[in-house]
Amino acid sequence: MSSKYSCASHPSDPVRKVELTIRLSEFEIPPMQDVLLVGKRAPIGPEAVRRMVDALTPEQYDILYLDHEIFEAVVLKKSLLKFLPQEKFLPVILEEGERVAAENTVVKAQVNVVVQVNRAVDL
Repeated sequence: MSSKYSCASHPSDPVRKVELTIRLSEFEIPPMQDVLLVGKRAPIGPEAVRRMVDALTPEQYDILYLDHEIFEAVVLKKSLLKFLPQEKFLPVILEEGERVAAENTVVKAQVNVVVQVNRAVDL
């Protein structure tokens, strides 16, 4: 079966482009990075995540249970919270997570924090 579909463009057609950024990295144990957002109906729940994290990387992550529309819990790498207080960081990561996640998903996030400091010194 052949198709006679023509995809010739017209000068008035808008130009559409897609830009891809692909980040390939080594598989990590545990399979999470800086943040894990656990949906309310995700195949793995917060307690299973806690056991995995405690067994493989003890004392490196905090698990926070949430009263949230989509997420049941968030798992945060403790070292992130040295750069940015939880009360400042959590709303941002939840807002961005809501844009890509559903109740049945677990989303991992890599977070890069850059602290910028400008200081003046009296001469």
